[in-house]
Amino acid sequence: MRSDRGRRGRLSAADPDLWGRVVEQFDKAVALADPAGRAIAVNPAAERLLDRPAAAMQGQDLHDLCHRDPGGARVPRERCPLLQAVAESRSARGDDDWWLRGDGRLVPVSWSATPLTQDGVLQGVVVLASERAADRRVQGERAASPGQAEHTDQAERAARTSALEGLAERLTLVAEITDVLGQTLEVDEALARLSRLLVPRLADWAAVDLLVGSRQVHRVAVTGPEGRDAGQEDWHGHLPPPAGAVPASPLVQVLHGGAPVLQERAGADDVPPSSPLAAVHSAFLGATGAASVITVPLGTRRQVTGALTLVRTDPGRPFDSGDVEVAGDIGRRVGLVIDNARRFGRQREVAEAMQHNLLSPLPGHGRVQLAARYQPAPAGSQVGGDWYDAFTLRDGTLALVIGDVVGHDLTAAAGMAQLHGILRSLTWDHAGPTGAVVDRLDSAMHAITTVPMATLVLARLEGPDTGPWTLHWTSAGHPPPLLLTPDGGAQYLEAGQGLLLGTHLGGTHRPTAAHPMPPGSTLLLYTDGLIELPGSDLDSGFGRLRRHALALAHEPLDTLCDRLSARMPPGSTDDIALLALRLPGP
Repeated sequence: MRSDRGRRGRLSAADPDLWGRVVEQFDKAVALADPAGRAIAVNPAAERLLDRPAAAMQGQDLHDLCHRDPGGARVPRERCPLLQAVAESRSARGDDDWWLRGDGRLVPVSWSATPLTQDGVLQGVVVLASERAADRRVQGERAASPGQAEHTDQAERAARTSALEGLAERLTLVAEITDVLGQTLEVDEALARLSRLLVPRLADWAAVDLLVGSRQVHRVAVTGPEGRDAGQEDWHGHLPPPAGAVPASPLVQVLHGGAPVLQERAGADDVPPSSPLAAVHSAFLGATGAASVITVPLGTRRQVTGALTLVRTDPGRPFDSGDVEVAGDIGRRVGLVIDNARRFGRQREVAEAMQHNLLSPLPGHGRVQLAARYQPAPAGSQVGGDWYDAFTLRDGTLALVIGDVVGHDLTAAAGMAQLHGILRSLTWDHAGPTGAVVDRLDSAMHAITTVPMATLVLARLEGPDTGPWTLHWTSAGHPPPLLLTPDGGAQYLEAGQGLLLGTHLGGTHRPTAAHPMPPGSTLLLYTDGLIELPGSDLDSGFGRLRRHALALAHEPLDTLCDRLSARMPPGSTDDIALLALRLPGP
């Protein structure tokens, strides 16, 4: 009888309730969630661990319900390893997470998750969790030694405060880096600013490597602590290519699209001899005395622009997983800045080439001297639509043009090219007033160009080669020409002012002004980049240009143009076009 009863009490695989009883009586928390992370079922151990009834958890988002950081704040969904595992239909585990109980207490847990699939389709995920053993031991010691409870609580509070302070410092660093990187589109300047923020706040050393093309690696920045041996920074320049199969080197892994890597014991592994880049990088880490290293990609896994390597030299202060997350976030932001800067640089190069190719050679016109300069905007600024032109008309008179298309991009440069060609066509065989030509250009502009608005001065120099000469001009909202006379005078020719191009105000006619040109005088046509300065008024700009021009009035015309165009106002972000004419002396 005892034998029969023993056989009836044995577990049987044919028992349909077998696994249900196993899960119900299992002393570890078990939860089943759907692909969206919502709880489907939990066992009694999970109810006890989380101090919540199963009915209250069913249908709830487990991450939003339970997952917290050590300070009790909800962890962002994009930083939850469990949700990432569900999204990628893979297994995962965590050993240092905190879950929120129904009584408001945080419980430290270790967990593992396994996806449930059918025919390759994710059906859900099984989560197995338990309170960390070390934390249970602390609780037991508290119960056994009540006199030490207060001391333990104080230590825990201090540790939590330290963790929160560290988190706040990391978030502040990321915010500062984001702000600083957004202030420039120059890669070198952005990386220099980045290094100054990372060292020494996050690391003792920082190195930045950029991918140039598909086979070149260029180390563009190395920053170390104050008082360092300058020779340790002789690691700039081109490095061996990351070619071939991906070896164990974290740098090569990251450059091939791998995830961030934390080396808790830097230099412990042998460098594969087939990886020259890994060997060079290992030598750099050895020279810095690296004890702990983080290597993260710049950009995303789909588009890696380079790598950031952070080094700590104190074995007692190694990097942790929180530092890896911060470094990874910084790497993504830096990669975006580099990508944007490269796009901007390509557009700028195209626009500048277009402008230079369309600035026609100056004509010879008897004894009249001509000189012109075009000065691009300072590095990091956008390209403008400034241009100059000079050409001989059908009747033998000399036409002068200075203009500025509204906008600062490739479109503005293309618009400048359109106006340049149309104005030449309208002016070449027209002997009438300059105001009539500008009016015709304004009427045609919206029909046959993409230019929304523009300013310009169109002028004609009339008179025989021996003089006398008269200047006829019309200004469409452009800064007035500056006339320098041999007697030391300087006069802005403010007559002939009309509406800028593109105002759509029909029925108005722009005036044509005239002024005698003394022998030996110099005429300057220029764009607003030569007078405008952020934070300064126009009167100051006009006064500054007048003083500089007078000081150079007796210099050769090319020298005058060189020095004026080089005197771009400090802080200016605009380009400059300058056209100068000098008449022969008496």
